[in-house]
Amino acid sequence: MKKKIRITFNAPLVLGFALLCTAVTIIRQTAGDGTDRFFATYASSWSDPMTYVRLFTHVIGHAGFAHLLGNMSYILLLGPMLEEKYGWKNLLAVMLVTAAVTGLVHNLFFPRIYLLGASGIVFAFILLTSFTSVKEGEIPLTFILVAVIYLGQQVWDGITVKDDISNLSHIIGGLVGGGAGWVLNFRENKKI
Repeated sequence: MKKKIRITFNAPLVLGFALLCTAVTIIRQTAGDGTDRFFATYASSWSDPMTYVRLFTHVIGHAGFAHLLGNMSYILLLGPMLEEKYGWKNLLAVMLVTAAVTGLVHNLFFPRIYLLGASGIVFAFILLTSFTSVKEGEIPLTFILVAVIYLGQQVWDGITVKDDISNLSHIIGGLVGGGAGWVLNFRENKKI
């Protein structure tokens, strides 16, 4: 007897985030940059409540489909494994902290430049992934290599390449992901 194959919604947080980012990108491409009021962060008055909202929502907006596909390919590749390992609440916390910290640092140091996209979250996921099989008292060599390769490249590109890519957001995202991996695994090892 043949077993039926079915499609499952295996990572609700990651899939929901990807769908939301896709919908916002479609709206942005058809409606223009008017969505930046909600889905891009930039320095504005701290008395404006939208300033605080944008610290979190800028990760949902993307400059175009190439930007979206680049970020979503990593998020859809790494996210389900992370959601299964750490749970959706912990992964959501990593995403929110990454969004807030990258948005805040960007607004303080680059107040005239708009920031949008989930690449900070991508780098958080990349570094967090290298902690998935860590044991107490160990630092995974994969974490060290990933940190050197990915973050080192961002530092180098930030110094030598002039483009519209926020290398600082990548670095901050990586630091948040690495820190989260350390904390979440330390907490997990304490339960054992």
